[in-house]
Amino acid sequence: MRTKLTEMVGCEYPIVAFSHCRDVVAAVTNAGGFGMFGASGYDPDTLDVELKWLDEHTGGRGYGIDVLIPLKFTGGDGADELPDEHRQFVSQLMEKYGVPELPADQQSELRGRERQSSTLLSRAAELWDVAAAHPVRMFVSALGPPPAQLVEKAHAQGAVVGALVGAVAHAERQKAAGVDIVVAQGYEAGGHCGEITTMVLVPDVVDVMGDIPVLAAGGIATGRQMAAAMALGAVGVWTGSVWLTTQEAETHPVVKEKFLAAKASDTLRSRSSSSRRRSKGSGSACAICRLSRRARSVCRRALCPSCRPSSPAPRRTARA
Repeated sequence: MRTKLTEMVGCEYPIVAFSHCRDVVAAVTNAGGFGMFGASGYDPDTLDVELKWLDEHTGGRGYGIDVLIPLKFTGGDGADELPDEHRQFVSQLMEKYGVPELPADQQSELRGRERQSSTLLSRAAELWDVAAAHPVRMFVSALGPPPAQLVEKAHAQGAVVGALVGAVAHAERQKAAGVDIVVAQGYEAGGHCGEITTMVLVPDVVDVMGDIPVLAAGGIATGRQMAAAMALGAVGVWTGSVWLTTQEAETHPVVKEKFLAAKASDTLRSRSSSSRRRSKGSGSACAICRLSRRARSVCRRALCPSCRPSSPAPRRTARA
């Protein structure tokens, strides 16, 4: 099956498989699809090791990497930049309502997550540079338009630059940034999505992008759904959640079982990782759900005591 996507990256089928698991990326690539490796959670040295493994296990076939690259960001530890007034307010609030200090081990874990979140952004360019030393055929920015210098680097090595969008306005900005392909990711998607459904978003983005090809993402896991996406004008599909249940995936067995048994109404959305979209229900996943960071914050109600229907209803986040 030939489309603009297969011509651009050299795959046999216009199916992109996003995963943080190298085994999934390799398996899909070797089967004729196009594996997309989620690289944002890695430091440069570890990413280089992972990509070398992919090089050895894909037989020279190309693959892609996905990195969180907002248009503007600052490095450093965000907690150190908090005003003293803010710190005093929080301390008084905790004292007033008798909120105890976190145990030492939990404080250490929290600080580690804060550092990871900070370096996630500041190291994005470094990860991009590491990937440039490998046969990466597509670089994708999962947040804002990629900086011009990174687009130029990718084009210099003959790679394609893509970006995820959740609205027509996002697509217009990506078009102006010079990307080669966009992924129209609807509300149903398991990543940093927007508020517009896939069925509505994809044709709108196709219309505004002109000759720039569009992939459809969000709720696509079957051949019928792929056919529908192509009918909307997409040149292929970007899939993610469906690979969490595969044999190659690193998903925890309990979580995988719940994924397969779950209904569409069992999903909760949160602002975990990028804070791109507000939560729908609980603001965070339960401890067992967090065992699989490959998934979005998906919580199955029968999975743990805090998520069962007998628990208090989650507080709704006020709209800013």
